[in-house]
Amino acid sequence: MNAIYFITTVGFPLISIVSFFFFIKELRTAIEKTSWPVEKKRKIKRSILGGLIAWALAVSVVSLTGFAGKFQLFPLNILPMVLIPLVIVLVLVFSNGSKIIIYQLNLKVITQLQVFRVFVEIILWLLFIQNQVPVQMTFEGRNLDILAGITSLIAARWLLRSRSWMITWNVVGLALLINIVMVAILSMPTSLRVFDNEPANTIVTQFPFIFLPTFLVPLAYILHFLSLRKLFMKW
Repeated sequence: MNAIYFITTVGFPLISIVSFFFFIKELRTAIEKTSWPVEKKRKIKRSILGGLIAWALAVSVVSLTGFAGKFQLFPLNILPMVLIPLVIVLVLVFSNGSKIIIYQLNLKVITQLQVFRVFVEIILWLLFIQNQVPVQMTFEGRNLDILAGITSLIAARWLLRSRSWMITWNVVGLALLINIVMVAILSMPTSLRVFDNEPANTIVTQFPFIFLPTFLVPLAYILHFLSLRKLFMKW
């Protein structure tokens, strides 16, 4: 098997597993620091893990059956995969109950975790080399999300003492994420398509590449939302 083909095939699932491992590890640490009863802590940790497994199975089925790739059904087949994690994250992150956990989160750790976006961009570039994604979805085109990944380590090292700089960094990081999500949608073969160059963006609906929009994109904005919530809690 070609080395690049192997890397691009296992890339998004592997990045998802590793990144979520460290993310869940930090969440578990924060949960353990709360004063909640032991059984409540266990229930929350089980719910988080169970929810992630259920979501992984759901998106895998949707992609393996080919339903996600039926662009004639757009947006009915794709929009739920984008909105479901977003709505759940917004409800959980900005609920009153989450404040206790967020207060215990290590801001440096959840900022450093954003470095996974560098590896995501490398995989996208390798897919471009293979003519699997259009150039605008890479850092050679309109995708500047790699900057968020690179600067995450700088932010975690040098910006933590400045609340305003950290807020700015997170807002810019979200803007970079929104930019590539819009570029990806406008590169799909739907009535909304703006970028007509080939290939069209279809690969993100296929397994295992579907882990990019359903796990890695949500992880990026989850980390930003958690960071912003924690930063504003200090005002």
